[in-house]
Amino acid sequence: MAADQLGIAYKEYIGKSRIGRLSHIELGPMMHRPPAAPSFLRRASALIAVCLSMAALPLGGAPVDEAERADIDLRRTTLIVADIENSLRLYRDALGFKVIYDNMIRNPRSASSDDEAELARRLVFVRANDDYIGIIGLLEYTKPRKPVRQPEPKPFSTGSAVLLFTAADIDAKYAMALEVPGVVPIQPPTDVSYPAYDGGDPIKVRTSSLYDPDGFLIELTEFIAD
Repeated sequence: MAADQLGIAYKEYIGKSRIGRLSHIELGPMMHRPPAAPSFLRRASALIAVCLSMAALPLGGAPVDEAERADIDLRRTTLIVADIENSLRLYRDALGFKVIYDNMIRNPRSASSDDEAELARRLVFVRANDDYIGIIGLLEYTKPRKPVRQPEPKPFSTGSAVLLFTAADIDAKYAMALEVPGVVPIQPPTDVSYPAYDGGDPIKVRTSSLYDPDGFLIELTEFIAD
């Protein structure tokens, strides 16, 4: 089976499980987790990884070989935000994420408006280049409103969580991000290097950092080609 056919089969399976991506907290206890992918699809993922490796995609990512897989996926990081529309100006418009889910979720489920609801929130998912793992969730509570947390004392403090994104032309993205209300610059794009995984030549990257409108710490990086 060709790699593109395997990819289609895997996507079709994942699509059937899409609703399972919503968490217990976000949707309520009646939701369930998606079942594990059948073994032939896991093997398909491994073959796709080999095909991508053979294609030598520059700086690309691919599923790891089945023999190296862990029994857990990092599905999504959900950010509690004060204003989703403003958050989308950053994640969608400036950084380039794609919106794949956008819904109001109310309790009780029969409520047709926030006035009728006891609890109401808007949930948006944005993706980069994978619609199963690595999703960013934006969650705004519209009723009742949530209190705003205090900012961390300094960037990269103990207990900080860092959202690291790799992109092309981070100078332009960084400049666009700073135009979003509430974004706070930390470090403009700067060339740095890190030790390689295998002890070889250093990994050269251009990196920058900022706070999003709700105080979430973002590191935006770009690989530097030799």
